[in-house]
Amino acid sequence: MEHSIKIPDEGLIGKKILVTGGTKGTGRAIFERLKSAGANVITTARNIPGDMSANTVIAADLSTITGCKAVVAETVQRLGGIDILINNAGGSDTPLGGVLALEDEHWAAELNLNLLAAVRLDKGFLPMMLSQGSGVIVHISSIQRVLPLQESTLAYAAAKAALSNYSKGLSNEMAPKGIRVNSVAPGGIKTKAAERMAQRFSEQMNISLEEAWVKIMDMLGGVPMGRFAEPQEIAEMVAFLVSDRAKYITGSEFRVDGGTVPTI
Repeated sequence: MEHSIKIPDEGLIGKKILVTGGTKGTGRAIFERLKSAGANVITTARNIPGDMSANTVIAADLSTITGCKAVVAETVQRLGGIDILINNAGGSDTPLGGVLALEDEHWAAELNLNLLAAVRLDKGFLPMMLSQGSGVIVHISSIQRVLPLQESTLAYAAAKAALSNYSKGLSNEMAPKGIRVNSVAPGGIKTKAAERMAQRFSEQMNISLEEAWVKIMDMLGGVPMGRFAEPQEIAEMVAFLVSDRAKYITGSEFRVDGGTVPTI
C-alpha cells in the first residue's frame, strides 16, 4: 500500500515578500524557495540580471539612504504592501591586513550595507506591518558575529554582530504588536561571493587557490561536517521561519554552520 507524504501548509501562498539581494547566491535561493511556496516575491539588486524579469527586481543601492527609500516606495507600488521582509543583502569587500588596513571608508561601507540597510528598510516597512497587526522580518546575520575573521573581514563581522543585537531588540518591541523578528547566522556557504573571497586571498597572500580555501577553513577553526553549506540549505531555514509552522518563534537566532562555531 502506497502512502503519500503530506506537505504541511506553510501559509505562504499569496504572501507579499521582499528579499533583498535575491538575484544570486543565498538570496537567489531564498527568492526561489519562497516563490515555489506560492508567495508573491520581489527582490533587489544594484543591477537587474539578464536571467530575471525586471518585474521581480528593484534596481537600487541599499548601502544608501536614497536607495532604501526607493525600495520601500517601489515595493509598495508593486505589491500593494508587505507581509514578510528578508534582509539578506550584505557582503564584504575590505582588504586583508587586519584592523590597520581598514580606513574609515571601509568601516562606513560595511556598516551601511550589512547593518544600516536592514535598519532603514525595517523602519520603512514597519508602519505597514503595524497597521495590519502582522508581519515577519528575518535578518541574515553571520557566524562571524561570534567568530570574527580579523585578518580579512573584521568590519563585516562587527556589522553582523550589531545586526544580531539590533534584531533581538527589535523583536522584543514588535512581538506584542503581532510582528515576528528572527535572524539566521550562516557559516560558510558555497557561493560566487565565497569563491571571490578565496580568489582575493590567493592573490593578496600569493598562495594557490586551493591553499586559500584551506586558509579560510582554518580561520573558521574547521567545519565538522566537512563542507560549506549549499545556498538552498539556508533558504530552507528562512522558509521555515517565515511560515506558519514557526508562528510562535521570535527573538531567536538560528545558526546554520555545519557545526563550525565550537560553543553552544
